[in-house]
Amino acid sequence: MTIQVFADSFDAYQLLRDYQQQLSAGSYGAMASFIGTMRDFNDNASVSKMTLEHYPAMTEHYLDKLEQQARQKWPLDACLIVHRVGDILPADAIVVIGCWSAHRRAALDACAWLIEELKFNAPFWKKETRPDGERWVESNTEG
Repeated sequence: MTIQVFADSFDAYQLLRDYQQQLSAGSYGAMASFIGTMRDFNDNASVSKMTLEHYPAMTEHYLDKLEQQARQKWPLDACLIVHRVGDILPADAIVVIGCWSAHRRAALDACAWLIEELKFNAPFWKKETRPDGERWVESNTEG
């Protein structure tokens, strides 16, 4: 499956390896990936936990739509989008994107576009746990 949402922690590198092993050997010439992990700080404050909430059907529809758009924009042989929800701790993987294509530019550009779209438009709601209590995150950080 090219779109996955997990409530538990996962090994991002293993997901990429497992997915790539399903592809036909020699069918692609480039693979670009992005792995996003949780930081232990945000807005100059310590963060000990983040909770990502979502509506499953809405999230899966959005991620599927993103994959379709990426495939329309670039000649991708394969695309993997994995996102975490629930309680997340510092250093836990939150998002994994893998793009396979015949050429590097398509793989790199698609991967970069996908993470920016996810970061700013995906239907996830973030709540941080800080020393002074919990707070909902109102906007994402740039780049």
